[in-house]
Amino acid sequence: MAGLEKNAELKKTTTRSSFFSRSMTTHHGRPVASSLNPSLNRTTSITKYYTPVESVGSSLKGKVKDLCRLFEGSKSVKPTSTDPTPQKQQKLGKSVLSESRLSPFLSLSNSVTRLPGTEDRIVVFFTSLRGIRRTYEDCYSVRMIFRGFRVWIDERDVSMDAAYRKELQIAMGEKSCVSLPQVFIMGKYVGGADVIKSLFEIGELAKILKAFPVREPGFVCRCCGDVRFIPCLNCSGSKKLYDEDEDRVRRCPDCNENGLIRCPDCSS
Repeated sequence: MAGLEKNAELKKTTTRSSFFSRSMTTHHGRPVASSLNPSLNRTTSITKYYTPVESVGSSLKGKVKDLCRLFEGSKSVKPTSTDPTPQKQQKLGKSVLSESRLSPFLSLSNSVTRLPGTEDRIVVFFTSLRGIRRTYEDCYSVRMIFRGFRVWIDERDVSMDAAYRKELQIAMGEKSCVSLPQVFIMGKYVGGADVIKSLFEIGELAKILKAFPVREPGFVCRCCGDVRFIPCLNCSGSKKLYDEDEDRVRRCPDCNENGLIRCPDCSS
């Protein structure tokens, strides 16, 4: 009887130990940690997803080197069998780069669009209205670039005179939509704000403007204050005149739709 009781107690202890050890084993006798997702394992997750600072720095350096090689490769020309010498290829690369950078300058000499009667001046069609911020900022920046060279500019505000708008549309070939600003130099069409900014950045605009005389620093037109318009001297800006012969009020023939005339000093 005592032996039977001892056997029963041993079975109970073995069943308890086996019950508590189930969390560490599977039905196939394998550890549970090995059957779990590897991403949940601390050692594997750290080694897989953790990257030291040195490796991050090396990867950034590699990206920077790749970018430098990309830009250097765009400036240089690949070697060919007909021109194997590096000196000649370097010259060829410089010529290709200069042609790409001077494409706006070359378009000036080959421009087909012309503005008759402006061969001795710089004409800038712009708007002073601030309805569209991007357009106003482009017009302002182009005007400031030319004023920085202190050259005289024939500024033609299309928002102040509808005749300027018609003149620009005729010069551009009756296009339905013409963006502002638009620049003509020596009667030849140059382009908009992007072209003028690129010419200014590469230094070619200064070469073009050498042919124009330079004004005194801080020069301002005494007649209009650089507004380019003054009120009509005939109707005082009212756009109306009284005709004594016909005994009626008629439209003033001298001013535009805003009752203004071009400044006789700076817009002639």
